[in-house]
Amino acid sequence: MPVNDFGPLQFQLVLLRRMADHQPHLVEDALRTLGVGRAEMREANRRWQAMVRSRGFPHGEHRFRSVLGPAETVSARRIGDLECRALLWPVPLWPDLRFEVLAGPGGAVWNEWLVRAPGAAGPVLASAEDLRPWSCTVDEVAAAPALRPVRPMEGTAPSRWRLALGDGSVAHFTWGLLQYVDRTD
Repeated sequence: MPVNDFGPLQFQLVLLRRMADHQPHLVEDALRTLGVGRAEMREANRRWQAMVRSRGFPHGEHRFRSVLGPAETVSARRIGDLECRALLWPVPLWPDLRFEVLAGPGGAVWNEWLVRAPGAAGPVLASAEDLRPWSCTVDEVAAAPALRPVRPMEGTAPSRWRLALGDGSVAHFTWGLLQYVDRTD
């Protein structure tokens, strides 16, 4: 059960708040779809920031369980020599995506972002021209043979990632979802 009336809708607004920096028009469309305005998005983000800084708010994977409810799926995952759990939650705004939390021993969160839902078809990425905002995830771009070699770069904020692509461009992601491609980096 979500805590303090902060649930999946409000969590989606938190994701959108960070994406608004790069794709304000897509965020406006998403807000209309969700039936809320910018003020509700800002308030959800303010509340989330206050909750995650609160001493009484759960930490690690329990933070996400407290607002999103039980994970849709939990599976074991191996990354190199490390074992972790991958927890997936549906994201109604993006039905083909899931919010993934990779949690290590004791529930410590190693990564949190959007990924393609199991069984959902991802985009065909035959060239950098196929990279359109909100069309693909970090994993999909990193795995696309036509975009190789792909090199991870440091993000510009905790929820942001960048990938240098083989053609010299840089793909920018927020919460794991493509926001834009910069051909000048």
